[in-house]
Amino acid sequence: MESSESLRNKCAACYRQFNRLDHLVDHMRTSYHSVHEPTCGICKKHCRSFESLREHLIGPLPKVECAKMFGVRGCNICLDIFSSPNALRVHRGTCQLSRGSMGGLVSRMASLGIQDELNSGTRGSQVVALGCKMVGGGSDGSLDLCARVCLIDEQENIIFHTYVKPQIPVTNYRYESTGIRPEFLRDAMPVKQVQRKIQDFLCNGEPIWKIRSRGGKARILVGHGLDHDLDSLQIEYPTLMIRDTAKYPPLMKTSKLSNSLKYLTQAYLGYEIQTGMQDPYEDCVATMRLYMRMRNQNHRMEDYPLASDPQNRNNFASWRQNELERMTPEEMLQISRSDYNCWCLDTKESP
Repeated sequence: MESSESLRNKCAACYRQFNRLDHLVDHMRTSYHSVHEPTCGICKKHCRSFESLREHLIGPLPKVECAKMFGVRGCNICLDIFSSPNALRVHRGTCQLSRGSMGGLVSRMASLGIQDELNSGTRGSQVVALGCKMVGGGSDGSLDLCARVCLIDEQENIIFHTYVKPQIPVTNYRYESTGIRPEFLRDAMPVKQVQRKIQDFLCNGEPIWKIRSRGGKARILVGHGLDHDLDSLQIEYPTLMIRDTAKYPPLMKTSKLSNSLKYLTQAYLGYEIQTGMQDPYEDCVATMRLYMRMRNQNHRMEDYPLASDPQNRNNFASWRQNELERMTPEEMLQISRSDYNCWCLDTKESP
């Protein structure tokens, strides 16, 4: 049985124990615990990432009580707990997704069926996913050059899909993984033209310097390793409109490094990608599905959800130390806010 004094020095989110109350306050000041963190459905412990939650539930050294209940009523994909084994069986039918019929797309896109005009029927979509496939340039073929690009909407419809002609000679087509041959790029669209088409579509009539996170016309861009893809296409786009599965804290490793898209798809969608020749459409679908799964999480509404919001900047200010030390751990958790933009806010901020 824990003493009342030890409970007073225990974090109400991650359950870490501190010897002194001021140490707990320092911890809350830098941990950014919030309602948006992945949380154990059994003991309610907050974890920094789903990977950390997975270790808590089914790792090498799990919490015994939680692991026991999770083994009976827990989904190993979304990590949610259900009321009964039967409810879990029903849920698994919708949680575990499949690759579908994407495998034949490589051969179809290798023909003249490239969709190199933006699909006007999807111009209303406010969220799009981007995927690129790279060939090699330079003397040793190690320089990544975009040779194929795909854009899809929220319903996984192709908006734009084309081969791209790099500005410098290709020295390694990486055929085993890309399926790209020299003749596919001979009359392909120049990278500058691709850049203009995609940039104009993303901005959707708004000047790039006017784009804001809410209430505007610019589109949210989803992808994996988007810094690399956008750089290869010479596209600039505001960070506040980018949703990158390689950088989203809940989807990162416990070491705070990025997981591969292949791993994320297997772990959190339940199917495999990037086997054999790789397709940018397949990557787009995987990142969009991951985004939608993260966006659809049901977190408690807060008027000002970010620690960086002006209303929250003094929540743990040093001049409030005495006041903070009089608070209970639960009260401190109530005023703690996230240091990242949870994707669930994209639905709550929609105009």
